Amino acid sequence: MMSKTTITIKSRTKFLLEKLKGNKSWDEFLLEIYHFIMRSEKIKALNKLREIVNNEDLEFLEKNLEEVRVKWKFKD
Repeated sequence: MMSKTTITIKSRTKFLLEKLKGNKSWDEFLLEIYHFIMRSEKIKALNKLREIVNNEDLEFLEKNLEEVRVKWKFKD
């Protein structure tokens, strides 16, 4: 059994979160928020990468990755 813990937040914060939480348990709700934030951060990083990397870079990476795959096949 996992232990329980208490976090201290302002009443206004709890009120706003409870409206979003609905019928979910606090554990489910907070994990949902965590996963949403993690997905958002990954999307943000991917979009930033897309700004930095152009099609020529992608083609170069794809070619080199294919060469590495072929080398790994021959090692087995």
